[in-house]
Amino acid sequence: MRSVNLRHSVRAIVLDDDDRVLLCRLAIPGSDGVVVVWVAPGGGVEPGETRLAALRRELHEEIGPVAFDGEPARVWCQEVVGPGYAPGYDGVVNDYFLVRTRSFAPRGAMTDQELAAEHISAWRWWSLPEIVGYHGPDLFSPRDLATPLAALITHGVPTVPVALGP
Repeated sequence: MRSVNLRHSVRAIVLDDDDRVLLCRLAIPGSDGVVVVWVAPGGGVEPGETRLAALRRELHEEIGPVAFDGEPARVWCQEVVGPGYAPGYDGVVNDYFLVRTRSFAPRGAMTDQELAAEHISAWRWWSLPEIVGYHGPDLFSPRDLATPLAALITHGVPTVPVALGP
């Protein structure tokens, strides 16, 4: 039996003072056209890198330096096995960390060409009611982002990271 080769990644639930979450728009080309997914910023953990070091690096690259209010807490975890989640891997394990900060205009160290190579086409601050009320063609990751986000905003950091679906 072959073991599953999963890519380990970190993602930041970046919440501003108004409890809006910063999400990036991924426009992912596929055989059926382009799929648009709004995801938390982040990416892969490199060999020898801690999760928090990877989180800081990924945020610097994608959205710019973020002033953390304290050490980010791990709030969610997600394992997704299937093709297309991480090239060269059987799937991905995402660890989500809460990052509280003031609202800002995202602009990381990556060039527009580097962002496009990662399929990142836009950034947007979303309120919980906007996510709940969204009925357009774009997807969120996780698909039911509103439920764990509402719990996080209402109840704060969980004692144990919440397991998420795809």
